[in-house]
Amino acid sequence: MASSKFDIIVYGATGFTGQLVAEYLAAHYKADRALTWAMAGRSKDKLAAVRDAIGAPSDTPLIVADSGDAAALKAMVVQAKSVISTVGPYQLYGNELVAACVETGTDYFDLCGEPVWMRQMIDKHEAAAKASGARIVFSCGFDSVPFELGTLFVQDEAKRVFGAPAPRVKGRVRDMRGTLSGGTAASAKATFDAVAKDLSLVAILNNPFALTPGFEGPKQPRGSKPAFEEDLQSWTAPFMMALINTRNVHRSNMLMGFPYGKEFVYDEMVLTGPGEKGEANAKKVMALNAEKTGPGAPKPGEGPSKEERENGRYDLLYLAIASDGRAVRAGIKGDRDPGYGSTSKMISECAICLLRDTPDVAAGFWTSGAAMQHKLIKRLVDNAGLTFTVEA
Repeated sequence: MASSKFDIIVYGATGFTGQLVAEYLAAHYKADRALTWAMAGRSKDKLAAVRDAIGAPSDTPLIVADSGDAAALKAMVVQAKSVISTVGPYQLYGNELVAACVETGTDYFDLCGEPVWMRQMIDKHEAAAKASGARIVFSCGFDSVPFELGTLFVQDEAKRVFGAPAPRVKGRVRDMRGTLSGGTAASAKATFDAVAKDLSLVAILNNPFALTPGFEGPKQPRGSKPAFEEDLQSWTAPFMMALINTRNVHRSNMLMGFPYGKEFVYDEMVLTGPGEKGEANAKKVMALNAEKTGPGAPKPGEGPSKEERENGRYDLLYLAIASDGRAVRAGIKGDRDPGYGSTSKMISECAICLLRDTPDVAAGFWTSGAAMQHKLIKRLVDNAGLTFTVEA
């Protein structure tokens, strides 16, 4: 079983995002002597170079393990309470690590946006994780932390104002500055490749309830083409991350015991503004979405400069609509580019939150929103540059 030698092992610390996670822990938790963590990857020399480049202490432990070497992965995870994995696409490089964490009762966090693989892992390992004590938490970055917590937060306001949760919530991206990560593009490509080889996976990919085994909710908006929304007086365009976020929000609802109801309807779109200009912008977003996973997409390990990450941001609007048409609004903002700067802070805080703030969460496969709820909101506001605001 997992020991307590390390609280967290950052696996993939030599990759672009993994390095940012390690850098965040080294900087933000420098004075926290109680937090023990290590860096892991395929090459000790590269790990040492990253450790020195990010200013981590020279005695930061370095662990060598390859994603395909089951024995090395098991030897790594038995030393830790939890592992943060930034080594994607997870359907190509994540199977052995999830299996090792499940077997040893080690908590696991990743940045996965691959719903087909996630469903396969849930089906394969859920019972064993519950038996071993492992808490497996997928999608702990921009997909899908702000969206799950945004839904939770706006539903809190709905309950306060309407006396009940809203049966309909809209998640809308008002502003987003930052580039798509190479890992996200690679994950999308790996998913499309897997589906092309096995057409039975199409049904999972297209199902909004792919991550709620045994539960099928009502028909959901497809969100696949531009539309004008009267209540927001704006055109909207499809949002690339909706494919994973909507699935995770429905899974959260199920894991929490359906606080939003079993008839809950949820979707995500990008707001592009009113009039002809708004319509033109919506069509432009559609075209850009196609490019982002095309041949010119960033490669895994590529990403924006420090300046670009720090100048990035995002602003999400959450609208909870009661059965009688009344609505409440909330805004969720992040102070860095979503795919890297903000994501590296969020996954780090997810791991520490489960470890310190919600240690009693039961074993099994979780979403961050369902497992940690308001304690995670507090931690992200206190440490990770997110804000949650009720809007008039």
